[in-house]
Amino acid sequence: MPDELVFPMGQYQARIPSDRWFSDNHLWLKRIDDAYRVGFTAYSVRLLQDVYFLEWTVEAGSPVERRQEIGEIESSKALSTLYAPAAGRIVRFNDELLEDPSLINADNYGRGWLFELRTEESFLTALEYVELLKSIWPETQRLIKGQLT
Repeated sequence: MPDELVFPMGQYQARIPSDRWFSDNHLWLKRIDDAYRVGFTAYSVRLLQDVYFLEWTVEAGSPVERRQEIGEIESSKALSTLYAPAAGRIVRFNDELLEDPSLINADNYGRGWLFELRTEESFLTALEYVELLKSIWPETQRLIKGQLT
């Protein structure tokens, strides 16, 4: 498999690195020791656009359930709720983002990571995630066009 896959979002090309896992709520997960480092995929960053503010509603060390609300993010598009991609325990947050949330836009697969999570759940491969994107892209396009009019 190549180092990354590309999903076309109109004129924008969303990079999907093959060295990590993906959740169906558009987060990437990369194994770091006994936890997963978690961040936004290029797909979600493109839909969010410029990020201005990030706030966590749970503490580091907290157990979480899949789809539990864990924070909020404000961008040029909207104020959005952040949900846990899996049941587990939040190990720590990327405190650098609280000072400079623009790192999410500038380096979402690197310094713009969100938090680390310990979990036993399994996730999508890069190829499976691209297939998911293909299946939801027509509806996403309709939503985007609806926001523009």
